[in-house]
Amino acid sequence: MEELFKEIEIAKAVKPLTDHNPLMTQRFGADPYALVYDGRVYIYMTGDTPMYEADGSLKENNYSNIYTINIISSADLVNWTDHGTVYAASSKGQATWGTNSWAPAAAYKNIDGKDKFFLYFANGGNGIAVLEGDTPYGPFTDPIGGPLISRQTPTCAEVAWLFDPAVLMDDDGKAYIYFGGGVPKPEMAANPGTARVARLADDMISLDGDPVPIENVEYLFEDSGINKIDGTYYYSYCSNFSMTKEAMEEKGYRMGEIVTMKSDNPMGPFVPANPVLANPEHFFGRGGNNHHCMFEFKGNWYITYHTRILEEKLGMNGGYRSTNIDFIKLDENGAPTTSIGTREGVPQVGTIDPYSTVPAVTLANSAGIETVQYGEDAVKYGSGTMILSGICDGSWTCVSGADFGDRSAKKISVKVRGKGAGAIRVSLDYPNRNTIAYIPVDNPGEEFTEVSADLIAEAIGEHKVFFTFAGEDFEVLEWRFER
Repeated sequence: MEELFKEIEIAKAVKPLTDHNPLMTQRFGADPYALVYDGRVYIYMTGDTPMYEADGSLKENNYSNIYTINIISSADLVNWTDHGTVYAASSKGQATWGTNSWAPAAAYKNIDGKDKFFLYFANGGNGIAVLEGDTPYGPFTDPIGGPLISRQTPTCAEVAWLFDPAVLMDDDGKAYIYFGGGVPKPEMAANPGTARVARLADDMISLDGDPVPIENVEYLFEDSGINKIDGTYYYSYCSNFSMTKEAMEEKGYRMGEIVTMKSDNPMGPFVPANPVLANPEHFFGRGGNNHHCMFEFKGNWYITYHTRILEEKLGMNGGYRSTNIDFIKLDENGAPTTSIGTREGVPQVGTIDPYSTVPAVTLANSAGIETVQYGEDAVKYGSGTMILSGICDGSWTCVSGADFGDRSAKKISVKVRGKGAGAIRVSLDYPNRNTIAYIPVDNPGEEFTEVSADLIAEAIGEHKVFFTFAGEDFEVLEWRFER
């Protein structure tokens, strides 16, 4: 099988092997929101989808065709499992009454002895929807058949942009939703008055009282965020693009920057605190809106946000966004402070167990592949089990930090299906050297079938593991090593 690979050119990845940002390269994902659950971070993203003119030229992203929400998760912040795209809105989704699904937020709560998961999103700029499910990746369904928050909701008619939810689950079990944005009139730029907070009822799908304005949110643009750190509540948002030079000097932050306010009460009043993340243009050269979520994981604080570095690598220029994660610092008082956007991202926290069954769509990096839904629920609802597809000569995937221990693996098995023929080369640390196995693929059939190969070299210690493909017309579900 070695001969199959001699003339094959390795597909070029859109991010270097040394970079961890963006988290996902198989499709776009914007407006990220982080939910930490059962030792994993789940990232929910607006499903940016490229738009094209009739002549095939790329259109500027106007967000009008977005009705999906992407979900990925990781236990180590480097290897990300693809959970698919929630069909959230439109006639193709669960909230059939809505048109779009922008800027998701997620929360979970134990209700009647079972953890329930809630996915909030904006129907364009005109209201907030909620879906619920039994796992962090669904399937999600619409429990109320209409908006949770609309322009008919008290205090919300005057909110310019009724979108961008964030949810706080407080220590006492109470939940709050934050939303809103926009500048109603140019003369209101310094204090738009369009931020809102409301208490969520115990069922998480209705409000417990009317929303109230968050007062004096200076130069508010959009992008609600909320965190509780050492008993203090930090509300965060993106500043607008109407700031004068004098205002920026006075306030200590720039246009399109993520800034924070703090309070000892989840519903305020809030007072100004620190800026935390400059506009992506400052770090990467391409700007636009700035959207974030701060979260704690395994003892460190992080910020997830979107950039345009993926579209740039793909030779596109239309405002299509992808998700990064970087560290966020806390100052001497425990308040979030300056974060720096990077392409390198954050170090891996923990390792991956190669002797467990690993979904083939768990990726630190990849090139030349697609991921598609597998199984009745995933096909119907958009999220759930995903498989590797679109395989061709030279395409590849990899995971980082696989810990084989001090005794070598002896065998590897993968589950494949399809009518194609080819092979999978398994190698350590590089896609085209340090080969440890060749796995044959020969018309495995319509159902997933396990094929195995003995290792031809040792696998000991911690490594990146690459899977390079020869052939086409087959798909991969999962893999595992054996001793």
